[in-house]
Amino acid sequence: MISALYRGRVMHRRLRPAIHALSYRVFWLLLDLAEIDELDRRLRLFSRNRFNLLSIHDRDHGDGSGAALRPRLEALLAGAGVDIGGGPIRLLTMPRVLGYVFNPISLFYCHHADGRLAAMVYEVTSTFGVRHAYLIPVPAEDQAAGLIRQRAAKALHVSPFMGMEMDYEFRGHAPGEHLDLRIDGLDVQGLLITAALSARRRPLTDGALLSAVAAIPFLTLKVVAAIHWEALKLWLKGVRLQPAPAPAREPVTLQRHARESRLGR
Repeated sequence: MISALYRGRVMHRRLRPAIHALSYRVFWLLLDLAEIDELDRRLRLFSRNRFNLLSIHDRDHGDGSGAALRPRLEALLAGAGVDIGGGPIRLLTMPRVLGYVFNPISLFYCHHADGRLAAMVYEVTSTFGVRHAYLIPVPAEDQAAGLIRQRAAKALHVSPFMGMEMDYEFRGHAPGEHLDLRIDGLDVQGLLITAALSARRRPLTDGALLSAVAAIPFLTLKVVAAIHWEALKLWLKGVRLQPAPAPAREPVTLQRHARESRLGR
């Protein structure tokens, strides 16, 4: 099976107007969409679209309608001019824990049938309950190595402490024995914030799942609590709140090139 458990850390560091850093232990599931139903049958502690210790629900992604994930993603890929020819799509996400879920970011790795990485979908959800996805193709020269070198203009008001005139830069690789992804947020002054996901692959078994939950219980609830705790610390450091803009016209940014910028560079 390609599907796996990844245990590691998420780290953030803000550089302006006050330095603020955080690091938390987390775990993610990498789920090949073609394997989810088999995992539901094989594992006692994991389910699809029903309650369990850990579960994945289709309505937790995309437009929230609960429609099957793959057809929705294939439609988005077609809209961006990307044809994966029936290749695998793999979702990296935090599962529901005892029915509760919150994912600041979920990643869809979209591959050609021969395994080359064709496109990435970065699905971002704010604590205000708004979701936006960025679909970005992978250049031909990076596909075989699974290399991620992409840029997108910010389209979702995620943090009340940051404005909208920003770009995101994504750097990393398709998951293997290790997971690595760095996301830099840049404004007109340069680098403002950097976030990194780092983890090691584990087999997706009931024992591994139970161990991860025992080590990091109530993962998704802790994510929400940590976001608000870190926001309080930023406020106490004097970082000003930014006014919330009008939401983006479309819930998905469809790019035809790996690098598109709001900042014009």
